Amino acid sequence: MEQIPDDYYVTSNSFTKTVYRDVYPSVDPTSPALSQAGKIVVITGASRGIGKYVPIKIPGVLLAIAFAKAHAKGIVISARDTASLKGTVEEVRKVNTQVEVLPVALEITDEESVKNLFKHVKNKFATVDVLVSNAGVFSGEGLHIRTAPSSAWWRDFEVNVKGTMLVTKYFLQLLGTEKKGSVITITSAGGLSVFPIGISNYSIAKLANLQLSTYTAAENPNVTAVAFHPGIVMTDMVSESFKPFAKDTPQLAGGVVVWLATDAASFMNGRYMSTNWSVDEIVEKKDEILSKDLLKITLRGDFGTAKLQPSH
Repeated sequence: MEQIPDDYYVTSNSFTKTVYRDVYPSVDPTSPALSQAGKIVVITGASRGIGKYVPIKIPGVLLAIAFAKAHAKGIVISARDTASLKGTVEEVRKVNTQVEVLPVALEITDEESVKNLFKHVKNKFATVDVLVSNAGVFSGEGLHIRTAPSSAWWRDFEVNVKGTMLVTKYFLQLLGTEKKGSVITITSAGGLSVFPIGISNYSIAKLANLQLSTYTAAENPNVTAVAFHPGIVMTDMVSESFKPFAKDTPQLAGGVVVWLATDAASFMNGRYMSTNWSVDEIVEKKDEILSKDLLKITLRGDFGTAKLQPSH
């Protein structure tokens, strides 16, 4: 992979002519067009990865900070222990003293813990508007199907699939069936690609996240659900093979996630979105995306017996 340009995965998988690796005006969370005023936002995995990432000597823009800049009413941040969330709370309050921040301990694979998270949300805010399902794990390279210990291979599914399903489930229950809401599930372009370096567990789990978003949209007419690839950000989850490509900023991911939570992005419901794609060009392609039902998982080929009949 040493011979591949560092923007290869950005340009080769782009759905738009223009690509970005850092925040730009259309996804600036301080823009009035991206306002989240009055909304209650729940973010899982807010103490590591892009949920809580502050690169050395460079102020990080967290997912929580992005929503704080967009003037969300309340932001609920969760991780395994609340002590690890202290820094996130402080960073959020630096940019917006008006936002209410609620840190809650969460073990995402434990259903009782997930129930408890949304019990706290209900008690504090009574309702909810946006879920950013960001908690996830990457077990690393080398877990080849033929030789991997089963428990190690399955660990990514426990967190990335079961955990994501649980927080989505209880978010939907608190939201109800009438009020509009947004579910943004952090997934990966790795779910759409094959890398024979022993990451099949992670890749397949992220593929499942794409379909989970599609089903969430199909089953809940009041919800906009999007599977979101946050780019390759230099966090502790990036493997050695991908570090040369980790040029995307967390600011960009935060800004695009906020855009996805606006009404302007509702046509992306049930679809996949990459952080590098131009949201302006995505909007320009809206009619094409809807009419051709693009940006969803499909099986290519000619199907249907009528199409397969010999011509006369």
